[in-house]
This record gives sequence, structure tokens and C-alpha cells, in this order.
Amino acid sequence: MWQDIANAVALVLIIEGMMPFISPTQWRLLLARVAAADDRTLRTAGLIAMIAGLCLLQWMR
Repeated sequence: MWQDIANAVALVLIIEGMMPFISPTQWRLLLARVAAADDRTLRTAGLIAMIAGLCLLQWMR
């Protein structure tokens, strides 16, 4: 089980690192827009991301 968790974390780090590596200027602009968003918008985006992740996990199993 720990190996699966480590693999998942490694994949997240790889995917998260792609955008700043490919286009750092666009990444900064995106982070500025996220920082300017209100709490409700951030919570909604987080909820959608969690639901999408859960759906993907269920689909993969």
C-alpha cells in the first residue's frame, strides 16, 4: 500500500511540475489569478477536483 501512495505522490509531483517547467510566465499569471479568487471559488474548485479524482479512482478500479 505504501508503494502505491508513493507512486501516486510521485505522479502528482511530475504533473504539477510540468506547467512551471514548460511555461513559467503563464504559471505566474495563473497563480496570481488563483490568489485573487475568493474563498468560495477556491472551495468549489477544490471540491470539483476531489470529486473528479474520486470518480477517476472508481473508474480505474
